[in-house]
Amino acid sequence: MTTHVDSIEELTKLVGTHLGYSDYRKVTQEEVNLFADATGDHQWIHVDPERAATGPFGHTIAHGYLTLSLIPVLLGGVIKVDGVAMGVNYGTNKVRFTSPVPVGSEVRAGATLVSVDDIAGGAQVTLDVTVEVKDAAKPSCVAQVVYRYYH
Repeated sequence: MTTHVDSIEELTKLVGTHLGYSDYRKVTQEEVNLFADATGDHQWIHVDPERAATGPFGHTIAHGYLTLSLIPVLLGGVIKVDGVAMGVNYGTNKVRFTSPVPVGSEVRAGATLVSVDDIAGGAQVTLDVTVEVKDAAKPSCVAQVVYRYYH
């Protein structure tokens, strides 16, 4: 269920709150291959299902940075901020890839609002995000992400 807020001021009231989880999204071999093409990272554990079947994970896995790059789309199912002219990804404070994302698995994101700080023309918003594989024992990615919303 998506948390909807109508303004930056309303968002401020949610600091410290776990905002919920996104829906699950399947990670496909096709998107892993496209990510490999876009980044030049064609490591066999990502793009060669036959070889990966005999490797340490038993199958191909998503790139860590592909997993990280899914956070914005997954967060779209966690929180929606209205009453702003635009929002931008501003960066990350910390990222860890704690468990692989098997190709064909489903991932979702959960988020906690850490802070909302005033900046010129808007606010800087920091979120603790976990990306988890359905039925996995631990998260695949733990990141603190930063967005900026402008009036």
